[in-house]
Amino acid sequence: MADSERERIIRYLDQSFTEPVRDPVWGNIMFSRDFREIISSPVLQKMNRIRQLGPTYLVYPGAVHTRFNHSLGVYHIGYRIIRQLLTFSVCPELSLDGVRGFLCACLLHDLGHFPYTHSLKELPLKEHEVLTGEYIMAEPLKSLIGRALEIDPYIPASIVDENLKTDSREIHFFRNILSGVLDPDKLDYLTRDAWFCGVPYGTQDIDFVISAIYPHPECGISILPAGIPAVENILFSKYLMYRTVYWHKTVRCATGMIKKAIIRALDDGSLNPEQLYGLDDESLFQTCSGKLFRMVHERQLYKMVSETVFDDSDPVHVSLMDLQRRSELEEKIVDDIRNQGISCDDDSVFIDVPERINFETSLPVFENGSFRTFSGSRGLENFSRSLRMLRVFAAPEVAEQLKKIKDIRWI
Repeated sequence: MADSERERIIRYLDQSFTEPVRDPVWGNIMFSRDFREIISSPVLQKMNRIRQLGPTYLVYPGAVHTRFNHSLGVYHIGYRIIRQLLTFSVCPELSLDGVRGFLCACLLHDLGHFPYTHSLKELPLKEHEVLTGEYIMAEPLKSLIGRALEIDPYIPASIVDENLKTDSREIHFFRNILSGVLDPDKLDYLTRDAWFCGVPYGTQDIDFVISAIYPHPECGISILPAGIPAVENILFSKYLMYRTVYWHKTVRCATGMIKKAIIRALDDGSLNPEQLYGLDDESLFQTCSGKLFRMVHERQLYKMVSETVFDDSDPVHVSLMDLQRRSELEEKIVDDIRNQGISCDDDSVFIDVPERINFETSLPVFENGSFRTFSGSRGLENFSRSLRMLRVFAAPEVAEQLKKIKDIRWI
């Protein structure tokens, strides 16, 4: 990178970001005037009405922080990562437009995210990254980004949505920073979620982590040997947060009830996928009213009646990752319950199957002038298998009657 361009970028980062926004996790998050205009836009402010952790507040009452809070944090850490990488002469060639686009991508990366976190994740809908790219390339954001940041909106859109084609090595570099072992998304959400839930497990030493990163020409970021314990802490924190927060059985239950209600609405035609795009928490409940939504809203949740560790070698377990197969087994369970003389409606039972968790192992380590592969999470991959619990939940009145029945075969 030409010294003049590097100096322009550093001068921009060091001198333009003078307007603070207070954040309970990171303190002052500094914005430039052009980025303040972006965060004030109604499109971005919509994320103030989407809880970061969906129904987790039913277990941890403090977990009412929003995707807007999180987006500011990702932007903040993305800024710090880029500023740190620029201290090294081996940092790949970057442009001021690219850096602005990367920070914009950090700020807007969750713009297309659905309300209630993972409730809609398995449904046949567009991925939130694709929706984010579409929002960025549509009005009013397209013109706002072009005017305020003086960049092509395609830059942040293509950093977030990897389906958008690009031959730019710089875009690929930024994509790898935004999504990886040490990405600003994970560094913020682990610490932020832990802070708002009141648990100690996700807290990271961000200052030390960022001080230990080193540029990598393809992967974006590598880690110096001194930073390896911090990376291991991040990965183990992710495991603990899944164990205690993200996959808490009550959170899974509430999420599953919402998912069940939406699947029914999509199946019977009372709802179409296009109606789900762009919703916030409140408008989701207005659009998808019904018994299950009302029960979640009032914390009248289903009860767990069966629990077993998900077995990747069991073909029945694996088949349940398919929504259609899962629905068929739910219907069979309902029939079996009715055969026991217990009255229940079609939606009285649902099966919860958590998705696979990925503990990335591809982070390069820069040591003695060359790169090697970090492999510290391989053992954690095996350890984490016990997190995936295959559970059956039933409506409260049905679950109470099932206590008297001994010969129901769940799965």
